Amino acid sequence: MNMMKKILIAASLVISLGAYAQEVTTYNPNAMEDGVVYFLPKTQIEVKVIANKVTYTPGELCQYADRYLKLQGVSAQPKEYWEIQDILVSAIGVPDTNKAYTIKLKDKTVTSQVELTEEGIIKAINTTSPDTEKEEQVIEKRSNARINPRNFMTEEMLMAGSTGKMAELIAKEIYNIRESKNSLTRGQADYMPQDGAALKIMLENLDKQEKAFTDMFSGYTDYQPQTFTFYFEPSQSVKDQVLFRFSNKLGILTYDNLAGNPVYISVTNHNNTLTATDRESKKLLGVIYNIPGKAMVVVKDNQKVYHKADMAVTQFGETEVLTNSLFNKKVNTRVIFNPITGGIVKIDKD
Repeated sequence: MNMMKKILIAASLVISLGAYAQEVTTYNPNAMEDGVVYFLPKTQIEVKVIANKVTYTPGELCQYADRYLKLQGVSAQPKEYWEIQDILVSAIGVPDTNKAYTIKLKDKTVTSQVELTEEGIIKAINTTSPDTEKEEQVIEKRSNARINPRNFMTEEMLMAGSTGKMAELIAKEIYNIRESKNSLTRGQADYMPQDGAALKIMLENLDKQEKAFTDMFSGYTDYQPQTFTFYFEPSQSVKDQVLFRFSNKLGILTYDNLAGNPVYISVTNHNNTLTATDRESKKLLGVIYNIPGKAMVVVKDNQKVYHKADMAVTQFGETEVLTNSLFNKKVNTRVIFNPITGGIVKIDKD
């Protein structure tokens, strides 16, 4: 097992270097060096698309929707289509194989601990980094719980001799429910509940009955949310590059499937004047870290902008060095890095 593989074993790796000093060199997979290998991250843009598969089922009394409830435009035909509910954009850090370094063990300066991520990205030196796991964003889902209206039907409704008569009776019950709700909220009902909690339960039950009966006229719509994830790794500014395509009939499609309309990503580098420091031609006298650049990231289609915000992008920045003087035996320097950008989050010493 070579040294590159060894650093990928643990979920979060803390490596003790004792009272040794450090010299940092560019990692050489062909050389068996006594030290710790770490990566700096590069930025990938993660785009999560939450799309709903929508199924419309006509109500069995849909032909009476306008006559009894004044609901216009109610379709008697089933439908199935897709819609984009939301698009969430965030940055993630992945190991940059062009920025792999070895901290060699010497005897004049000290780094007692080096903490790495599961992928070998540096997280901390001489301390423990806080938990930086990305919080899962909660996606609000529409309730698909369908209530059987026959659970609320009276005997007269169930025994109606025709569909038209059933529609008339159910429509009257809908209006009765609405009147009861108005009386309760105004405090004018003959039998008022004892407290607010009981009133809430009573109103919720009336809402369920009203919806169940109304769905018999208006129809029922079911939403099945699905999440699709795309990754984009910028190396330079791009404008209106097709990230994926969307079709109301087919849903989320790959960028090259012309059956859908394009959804674009644009990345505008705010650091065009910066050039990455050339560390390959210099002796590396300390710990290499990133100074990330910034970019404006936009995700949109031809009708709507889903995301527009600045984002830290490591590729548009440069690298710098924490010099060996910060890690001598007289100074205990603690450093916490951002594993997404490779930048310094906190540095202190005593």
